[in-house]
Amino acid sequence: MLELRNLSFNVSDESDNKEIIRDVSLVIPDRRLIVITGPNGGGKSTLARLIAGIEKPTSGAIIYQGEDITEMSVTDRARRGIAFAFQQPVRFKGIRVLDLIRIASGKTLSVADACEYLSSVGLCARDYIDREVNSSLSGGELKRIEIATVLARNARLAVFDEPEAGIDLWSFQNLVEVFQHMQRRIENGSILIISHQERILNIADEIVVLRSGRVAAHGPREEILPTLIGTASAVNPCRKLEEGGAAQ
Repeated sequence: MLELRNLSFNVSDESDNKEIIRDVSLVIPDRRLIVITGPNGGGKSTLARLIAGIEKPTSGAIIYQGEDITEMSVTDRARRGIAFAFQQPVRFKGIRVLDLIRIASGKTLSVADACEYLSSVGLCARDYIDREVNSSLSGGELKRIEIATVLARNARLAVFDEPEAGIDLWSFQNLVEVFQHMQRRIENGSILIISHQERILNIADEIVVLRSGRVAAHGPREEILPTLIGTASAVNPCRKLEEGGAAQ
């Protein structure tokens, strides 16, 4: 379980002190797929980076599995089972997909084991296992390879920051299927996704709405989703929620 206690994050410059996250308290239970949504600039990606340890809070505490990890580094959090997937996956020239999956797993995986992770995210393993993680791969391919590394790590808390960013519709539809597959496999961990997309909101167990750095709403999908999209949910399940609504 992940617990955020009165979490705040400020950014200061010469003329201003801007509060990005404002006194956020939130519990992310185990065995749940949670989607955080809300207006652009509302602090969603910042909150994900605070959980991953990329940013440090100005005040408050982050408790993971009963341990205070507020001051822990990204590496120490990773060792405790927290994985973070960026909006734009990093490219690694000279590193093969096989190498990346082995590094993520922390052990010497066989080629067959690595191929199994690729297959689980819908990639034909023989076409990708020896390819470099570079610009020859599309955005959708990189996203799925990154998810394969999260699976290889056997992360207890997997955090995805706007995984739909920069990918085409076909890749997005496959991405949703991958998340549904991960959701079915959840045992003691949880999945946290930052997303604007209605199709991803539709598979959530719980939805958190973050607005102006504060939690505006949090509850089961069945309770929160209708307040965001009304009766439009069946019109286009892959669309981005429209400007002006609670979820952007």
